[in-house]
Amino acid sequence: MQRPDSGLSANPSKRLTMAMHIRSFRETDRPALIALWDACALTRPWNDPGKDIDLCLSSREATLLVGTKSDQVIASVMAGSDGHRGWIYYLAVSPDLQERGHGREMMAEAELWLTGRGVPKVQLMVRTGNAQASDFYTALGYQSQEVTVLGKWIAPTPGRVYPVAGK
Repeated sequence: MQRPDSGLSANPSKRLTMAMHIRSFRETDRPALIALWDACALTRPWNDPGKDIDLCLSSREATLLVGTKSDQVIASVMAGSDGHRGWIYYLAVSPDLQERGHGREMMAEAELWLTGRGVPKVQLMVRTGNAQASDFYTALGYQSQEVTVLGKWIAPTPGRVYPVAGK
């Protein structure tokens, strides 16, 4: 599979040679990983990132990859298969290191992981109004699908704040 990015950015000050190491999550990564997700505005009050990590790690059909530079967690992606298609979650790159190809590299690794398991299609969700993320995925060849995503909380957790429908 060809990598979708050479590490070049339209902004010459953000060009770099790929120097990120991608590996599987280690428990010692947890605090830095959750801080990265917070910095990238991926967490929500109704989704406990620690529990999301635990759920991923307990599944044979999921992986959590981290990108490191100088032993610091700078990127992540979670990938999993539902038996029919692959899903991507928690793609994150440290805000000060974005637009340098790290996100593309993390996506390529997630796609390779899914391809290696015979998954023919990958999907992801982008929150309404997140044009930056939509543009990023479109540049990687992802296309809007003619579907409506519906959801329902079936096992609410006491004390957790949940979103109000339509907001």
